Amino acid sequence: MQRLLRRACHASNLAREKGVPLKPGLIALFERCYDTILADGLAFHDAQPPLARAAGTGKRRGRPPRRVGHNLLLRLSTRKTDVPRFLTDPRVPFSNNLAERDGRMMKLRQKICGGFRSMEGAMEFAVIRSLLSTARKQGWDILQTLNANPDRLIAALRGT
Repeated sequence: MQRLLRRACHASNLAREKGVPLKPGLIALFERCYDTILADGLAFHDAQPPLARAAGTGKRRGRPPRRVGHNLLLRLSTRKTDVPRFLTDPRVPFSNNLAERDGRMMKLRQKICGGFRSMEGAMEFAVIRSLLSTARKQGWDILQTLNANPDRLIAALRGT
């Protein structure tokens, strides 16, 4: 699955660089391979002996434990329309690294400084970080963005 997704990412990036969409036949091929890998993986995990419950848990409530790979395959099958969305929609990135990076600064600030002194300070910090992140993603000059009129920034984001 990892190889398939990396190849799909590479094909999507090449098409995006050329400014053309991926060919429907190639998308269909990736989807067929995705389905085949899911089916093979689920069949493999169904053939495995069930995992034993943790000792001393007492009652046998809840779902039986599953292996990590099995849980991943189940998630990939329930999110089958979301995982390869980057193939058909060029606005969707392959990974969520940018979103992860945006949230990391807040957690780092909490960890190092022990949090914020007030809710207003936390909200202002979040607004400034959001503005800087958006400016970076849009390719805007950071200093000009910080000095710009907020109404003009909003209009630029809306494309008006």
